[in-house]
Amino acid sequence: MTETDGRLAASKRDLKLYLQDARDAVVWKLEGLSEYDARRPLTPTGTNLLGLVKHLTGAEAVYFGTAFGRPFEGGPGLWAAGAAEPNADLWARPEESRAALLDGYRRVWAHADATVDALPLDALGEVPWPPYSRLSLARVLLHVVAETHRHAGHADLLRELLDGATGLRPADALLPEGDAAWWSAHHRKVEHAAREAAAAAGEQLTG
Repeated sequence: MTETDGRLAASKRDLKLYLQDARDAVVWKLEGLSEYDARRPLTPTGTNLLGLVKHLTGAEAVYFGTAFGRPFEGGPGLWAAGAAEPNADLWARPEESRAALLDGYRRVWAHADATVDALPLDALGEVPWPPYSRLSLARVLLHVVAETHRHAGHADLLRELLDGATGLRPADALLPEGDAAWWSAHHRKVEHAAREAAAAAGEQLTG
């Protein structure tokens, strides 16, 4: 293996590691939740935890499957190409079980990882939407890492709104230790700072 080959192999390993960290974070956000909480919309645009899983499954199926002529068996349709109703990939229908959607997400990981392992980073794939239809595997991998981490952040906030659970992993909250009273005081401090800054800027607040 040449020095260049070694660097490319290391790049693949690093990108796959960061992608898997984000995948795992998204999945654990559903652990221990009721069926309703796993599915219910928590923002005005309907963002919900199981919908994020469904969306990311479709993304990996397209980017690492269809794009490189390696279709994911039993994968979702090309929602991003307009083959389904708007936002069809961002919520779970009653007949779509949580177990089946999570299983599909895990299966698409294996399919995606196999694509990454099988192809060089400069291999070109085609996605079904402009303006960047032809993309290298390196570009696709970077995009999916970024997208998955972005949605993992969405999942962080949704889970915190549901029951206060935070962090990349169940036992890794990455927040200062504090009881309910401490966090309530911290919330008031941040709110006070925001109001003080608003007043200095001449803004009129209600409530």
